[in-house]
Amino acid sequence: MQFPYQLTAKGKYSLKNVRLETGFEYDDEEITGTITSLFSIDIEDGKIETVKTNEPDADVIDAHGYLMLPAFSDMHIHLDKTLYGLPWQALSSKRKTVKDMIAYEQEIIPELLKTSVNRAEQLIHLLQHYGTHSVRTHFNIDPTSGLQSLEHLEQALENKKDSFTAELVAFPQHGVYYTESASLMKEVAQLKSVHFMGGLDPFSIDGNIEKVVDFTVQLALDHHKGIDIHLHEVGESGMKTINYLIDKAIENPQLQGKTFISHAFALAHLSPQETEHIAARLAEGKVGIASSVPFKGKPMPIPSLKKHGVNVLIGNDNVQDYWSTFGSGNMLQKANLIAELYGYATEFDLSRSLQFATQNILPLDEKGKQQWPKAGDSAAVILTDASCSAEAVSRMSKIEALMHNGNLFWRK
Repeated sequence: MQFPYQLTAKGKYSLKNVRLETGFEYDDEEITGTITSLFSIDIEDGKIETVKTNEPDADVIDAHGYLMLPAFSDMHIHLDKTLYGLPWQALSSKRKTVKDMIAYEQEIIPELLKTSVNRAEQLIHLLQHYGTHSVRTHFNIDPTSGLQSLEHLEQALENKKDSFTAELVAFPQHGVYYTESASLMKEVAQLKSVHFMGGLDPFSIDGNIEKVVDFTVQLALDHHKGIDIHLHEVGESGMKTINYLIDKAIENPQLQGKTFISHAFALAHLSPQETEHIAARLAEGKVGIASSVPFKGKPMPIPSLKKHGVNVLIGNDNVQDYWSTFGSGNMLQKANLIAELYGYATEFDLSRSLQFATQNILPLDEKGKQQWPKAGDSAAVILTDASCSAEAVSRMSKIEALMHNGNLFWRK
C-alpha cells in the first residue's frame, strides 16, 4: 500500500465545521444517543491551541462536519517482520510450536532483512489508512538478526517521522538463553531509542522463569526501561510467571506502570475467583496487559481486569506474517470485536469501547461531560464519517483525515 493521505497543513492553522461530541441523550435514565455540535479548532506547535464556537464563514480548512476523535494507537505489533507487501502466503501446518517458528525464522530472516525497510513502511501505511498514528512495536533481537532488525526499523520510522511514531521493545524472539541473545539484549538496553525490554515464555523456551525474569528486570532497572514480555504459556508455568513479575514490580516501584505482559493467555483459563484475585494483584503492582484479543479459545477477562483498574492495552500483533494471517491493522475493528465479544451493544457501552482503539482517551466521561479535546491536548486526531463514537465503533467508519503532531493529512 502507498501512503493513503496527502499533507494538507502543518504548523499553525485552523479548521472549521469539526464535529465534536458534547453529551449524551437520555430517555428517562437510559442513554439513547450522543449529542454533537460543530466547532472551530486552532492548531499550533503540535497542540490543539483552541476549541471555539464554529466559524462557518472563516477562510480556513473545512472539516465538512466529519467527527473528530483521538487518533488510534496500536500497542502490540511487529513492524520488523511482516510479510505484508510480499505475495500472499498462508500458514504452514508443519510449524506447530514456538520452537518450530524459531527454527523457521533462523532460515528466512536473512532474506527478509533485504526488504524489511520497505515492508515496514508499507505496513505503517496500512495502519495509517485505518487511523493509527502511533504504535508499540517489538523488534527481533537474536543471533540471526543481530541489530539489523532494529536498524532497519529505525530507518523506516525516520522516513515516516512526520506522520507516525513508535515505542520500541527489544524482543528476544529466539529466547534469551535458548539462543545466545543475552549479550545482544545488554547492548540494546543502552540505546536511548529502545523503550522496553521484552521477553518470551521464560519456562517453555529458556527453561527457567526466575533466571529470565531476573535478567530482564535488572536490565530495565539499570537502564531505566519498561518491560513488555510475551507470555503464551497457560497453566502453572504461565501463572507462576505472571505472579513472579508482579512480585518484581511490587519490590521495585520504578517498574510500576512500566511493566506489561503481552498476551497472558493463562488469564483466560482461570475460575471467576482466581480471575478476581490476579486482577487485584496486577492492579496492586501496576502491571498492565497488552492483548490482541484472540477470538479463538476462551476470551480474555478484559472486563474483570478493567474493573480492577488494570491498564489493558490493545494491538493487532501479527498483520499477514508467518505467525498469523488475521491481523487487519484496523484498531476500530479491535474495538468492534471487543464490543461484540463482551456484549457492549448499547450507545453508552459502544462509546466506551472506543478507548481500546485510542488507548483510554474518550471524548466524553462516564457522565457525558466533554473531556476531549481541550486546549493543550496533543494534535493527534482523526476525522471520520460517523455521527458519534458508538457509530464509529459499530460500523468501523472510514477515516477521512489523520493528524499527527499537528501535521494534517487528508485522504487522497
